[in-house]
Amino acid sequence: MKKSPDIRYRQLMGPLSRLFRAAPAAPPQETQATLTQATALDSVAPEPIIATASEAVDLASIDDPQRIAKLAVEGSSSHLRQLAAQKIEDPAVLKQLIKQVRGKDKNVYKIIKQKCDALHAEEQRVAQIESDIIARYASLERHSHRVYDAVYTPSFEHFEARWRALEPQATPEIRDRALLAINRCREIIAEHIRQLEQRAAQAEHQAALQSTREAARQEAVALAEAETQNRNEAVALAAAEATKRREAEERRRAEGLAKEALAVRQIGGLMAKANDALREGNTGRAAGLRRAIEEKLPTAPVPSYLAKQVLKLDGTLSELKEWKDYAVAPKRAELIAEMEALVGSTEQPRALADRIKQLQEDWKTISKGIISDSEADWQRFHQASQSAYQPCRAYFEALALKRQKNLENRQAVLERLQAFESGQSGEHPDWRAVATVLREARQEWRRYAPVDRAAAVAVQEHFDASLGRLQTRLAAWYAQNMADKKSLIQRAQHLLTKEDSREAVDEVKRLQLQWKEVGAVERDQEQPVWDEFRAQCDAVFQKRQQAYDEYTAGLETHKKQAVALCEEAERVAGLSGPQLLEGMAKIPQWRAAFEALGELPRADDRRLHDRFERVLTRCRDQVSQARARDKEESFTNLLEAARRIQLYGWAVASEAMEPGSASTDREALKQAAETFIAGVQLWPKGGAQALKEAWEKAQAAADLDLVAHETALKMLCIRSEILRDKPTPPEDQALRREYQVQRLVQRMGQHNDPGPDELDALALEWVRVGPAPLAAQQSLHARFLRCR
Repeated sequence: MKKSPDIRYRQLMGPLSRLFRAAPAAPPQETQATLTQATALDSVAPEPIIATASEAVDLASIDDPQRIAKLAVEGSSSHLRQLAAQKIEDPAVLKQLIKQVRGKDKNVYKIIKQKCDALHAEEQRVAQIESDIIARYASLERHSHRVYDAVYTPSFEHFEARWRALEPQATPEIRDRALLAINRCREIIAEHIRQLEQRAAQAEHQAALQSTREAARQEAVALAEAETQNRNEAVALAAAEATKRREAEERRRAEGLAKEALAVRQIGGLMAKANDALREGNTGRAAGLRRAIEEKLPTAPVPSYLAKQVLKLDGTLSELKEWKDYAVAPKRAELIAEMEALVGSTEQPRALADRIKQLQEDWKTISKGIISDSEADWQRFHQASQSAYQPCRAYFEALALKRQKNLENRQAVLERLQAFESGQSGEHPDWRAVATVLREARQEWRRYAPVDRAAAVAVQEHFDASLGRLQTRLAAWYAQNMADKKSLIQRAQHLLTKEDSREAVDEVKRLQLQWKEVGAVERDQEQPVWDEFRAQCDAVFQKRQQAYDEYTAGLETHKKQAVALCEEAERVAGLSGPQLLEGMAKIPQWRAAFEALGELPRADDRRLHDRFERVLTRCRDQVSQARARDKEESFTNLLEAARRIQLYGWAVASEAMEPGSASTDREALKQAAETFIAGVQLWPKGGAQALKEAWEKAQAAADLDLVAHETALKMLCIRSEILRDKPTPPEDQALRREYQVQRLVQRMGQHNDPGPDELDALALEWVRVGPAPLAAQQSLHARFLRCR
């Protein structure tokens, strides 16, 4: 039963009203400025070019580009204009023509726009290639002026491989200059190799000969084995190849049949989905499914029932498109008004581009499945979108250039990083430089943003891989350094158990030097591990300081004891007489105590020892001087007593010569001599015996030869004068010479020098001589005393 027009209208408009009830969601933002413009330009595909035979012949006979360009603008038919546009290839003509046809003929504009885009893409590709050529040539040029090192050859091979990829596209001049740089690099490498070969040639000559003979023998054996193996493999390969060909042919036939059956099933499924979409009023989806069916039709024979369903689908789809075109006209006007309102907008370029793109997407949405082109509306909307997009174009072009420049900078950073990695591939890399490069490379990499994500993926992967390799090696180095530092900490901790603090301190100082030689660790671990090591070292130094304080206190105690001993000895050195002699008895005790003190402060050791020795010497000198004074006093008393006794003896002799003349003087002299002798406490050794003999001679003076005594005293004076090297009076010169001759004869053949006590012996002889005449005795006594 045929439906009424009203019912049919409602069935068609229901799905359309649902279609336009809400705007579609905004698509993700594009990264290239040209995508927004291409979206608007690609919204309607160009119509197929169908020209008459006469038009094609006329156009083929024209060679002038300007005439062809004029036909593309002013041709009598759209088909002629499209043919003319297809024939134009001159870039200058295309750039001039695109301005003339914009807004006039969308199909011609589309053709010219596609050619201009292709030219622009080709220009960008050529420019990129030229930039890469210059950069890679510059890398070779810089490398050719470097001095050979461990990474020179791998770096050169890397730069040369990159250059060879672009060498065919470089200009002859650049190729020649690059070839010169490559030759210089090879000369540097060859020169290095020659130097190595010259040094190693003589040492390796015999080994090379032996190796050559062995290699020749092994090569002959290997060639024989390889020839046999090749024959066997050729036979097996031929058989396998024939089997593969048969299997492939059977597989192709089976796949062909399967594809045809699959295509039939797929066409049936697409037909069902298209009918479901039509029932729901979704003409856009139905049209898309119809295009998919059109693509599948050539791949398989279509049964008759499917062909009828396709014709029915086309009729229904055409009717729905007509109704949809009528329904979307108000929406077109609304989109045109919104787009024209954006012309001259002050919005940010990115937000403005998003808004323009959203309106273009809305236009494409409502234009899907529409038969009527609405060319005037489209031209108005397109012109408004071009004008509104003008501020965005410059922004996105600058952004695209910036992204390209950032990508080039990142490539340069990657090249430097890879060259650095090659340079640090040895056994002893510069780890501090590695850590610095890892930190600064990431910072520099982040500075060059944004970039085109698609183009930067490979560069980013290489950059991350190079960083990862360096980071792995650096982490291993950090771990080894941490282990070494932990070992030093344990050794420092063990030193606390040493009893010898001086040895422990010396060992800690050696550990500190070793710590400086150990490399760095992770930055967040550097300070804690150093604090731990320093705490152990400080504990050892503190223990040493405590021992040093005790040692210093002991030195100060020893110093005080030494000073006390010196002061006691100095006090005794200031005494005299018996007290001095009593104090001198303590000298051995003082010396033993001083030597038992032990170590003294270095600054005071020599001074205190010198002070102690000086005071002991002073005490000995004091005693020696006192003893010398006592001895001299005892001899003086002895000679004085002898003089008094001799005076008494002279009185005895005088009384004998003249009786009664001097009895009173004799007794007085005797009393005076006895009194003097009784007052003397110390006599020299042998002095008392000599005085006893003097008393005996004095009492017997009357019977003695006093003149002989005088001569004896005179000889004692002469002997004393000789000993003291003093002059003898003229009257006794003959006696002095006679005595000297006798002494010379007696001592002939002997070397006996006078002793220090000979004067004392002469004094004892003087006492024993006895009395002599008074006048001679007094003069001789004074003469003898002068010699002492």
